[in-house]
Amino acid sequence: MLKRNQVLLVLAVLSMITFLDRIAISTASKSIMNELGLTPVQWGWILGVFTIAYAAFEVPTGFLGDKHGAKKTLARVVIWWSVFTILTGTASTFAVMLIVRFLFGVGEAGAYPNSSIVLSKWFPAIERGRAQAVIWGASRIGAALTPFVVIPIQSRYGWQSSFYFLGALGFIWVVFWIIWHKERPEDDPKISAEELTIIKEHRSIESHSEGKSYWKIFKDSNLLFLLSMYFCYAIGAYFFQSWFHTYLTKGRNISEQNLLWAASVPYLLAAMGCFFGGFLSDKAVLRYGKTKGRRLVPMIGLAISGLSIIAAALTENNTLSIVLLGLGMAAMDVTAPVAWAVSMDIGGHRSGTISGTMNTAGLTGAYFSTVAFGYLATAYGYHIPVMLVGGIVFMGSLIWFKIDASKSISWN
Repeated sequence: MLKRNQVLLVLAVLSMITFLDRIAISTASKSIMNELGLTPVQWGWILGVFTIAYAAFEVPTGFLGDKHGAKKTLARVVIWWSVFTILTGTASTFAVMLIVRFLFGVGEAGAYPNSSIVLSKWFPAIERGRAQAVIWGASRIGAALTPFVVIPIQSRYGWQSSFYFLGALGFIWVVFWIIWHKERPEDDPKISAEELTIIKEHRSIESHSEGKSYWKIFKDSNLLFLLSMYFCYAIGAYFFQSWFHTYLTKGRNISEQNLLWAASVPYLLAAMGCFFGGFLSDKAVLRYGKTKGRRLVPMIGLAISGLSIIAAALTENNTLSIVLLGLGMAAMDVTAPVAWAVSMDIGGHRSGTISGTMNTAGLTGAYFSTVAFGYLATAYGYHIPVMLVGGIVFMGSLIWFKIDASKSISWN
């Protein structure tokens, strides 16, 4: 196996762990809400506080990775979030859970921006879409596995034990990462000369002066359209990460026995969406050029996704609803690897900063929608907010018309 693919595999494992840790609280939502006596509004705040912490620290940790290297930064953030994954299992009140999940979000904030930094150093530019596809596809596989990990553990040992187990996985990954990974392919004695030449000649991360201050990049209209699109996409993505299991159990009265497959199948379909999105985007770039090639696949995907989510909320048939939600999630997630590839395309040598900025925009939308979902579900039931999520996702597809991956941000 090529050395860069080995690096990608290790990052894919991290992506799986990231979503195992993140989705675990949603999978265990019924048990936690019942034991701690939490209302839907309080649960919305617990889910939302993770998102706001995650958003607030995306850019700083992306900047740290650009400045100090992704190897050290990733090790630090995984250690941090693994500690607070374990501490989630010790929370016994609403206030404690709120604080722990905020600090958990602070830790997870650096995972994907720093993974993008690693990819920008280890992969040729034309392979970025497929590399991001593997990263994001692995995250959905991790999410799909979460019910099979969390539900059996919580059924036998209590919901707290599942967080102890998941936190330990993070520590195991960190030890391997510190020992095994090299910051740059040039520093790895096991990489072949041929592979090193291919990477160095086609990765497009030449150094530039710092030039323009961070805040001035928001005058770039292309970046603003990318942020707006990801704002819409993340509202849909975080519905599945935060409220999806609760929607199935409380909104559609699906039993815990049936929840294993009902909650997992959409994530497996989403993993397929991630894989196909990245690979098709790279092929489209070769055929149509970077502008149209990066735009075409996610634009169609978000349109199909938005309509499917709306239809899922309207149908009374639970099986059909789950199928439509699975289709919606799969079509939505063709966007994830492409959006992150675009952030690398336009970010250049500061891809960690730009990808962190993009994710912060998405997380801002996710935070407000996650909290608002609890209020809307209390006032109007669970189906109305799901329909609103679908409408916002559809809006995201239209914004892709204005995004041009060929226009790099000027840092001078």
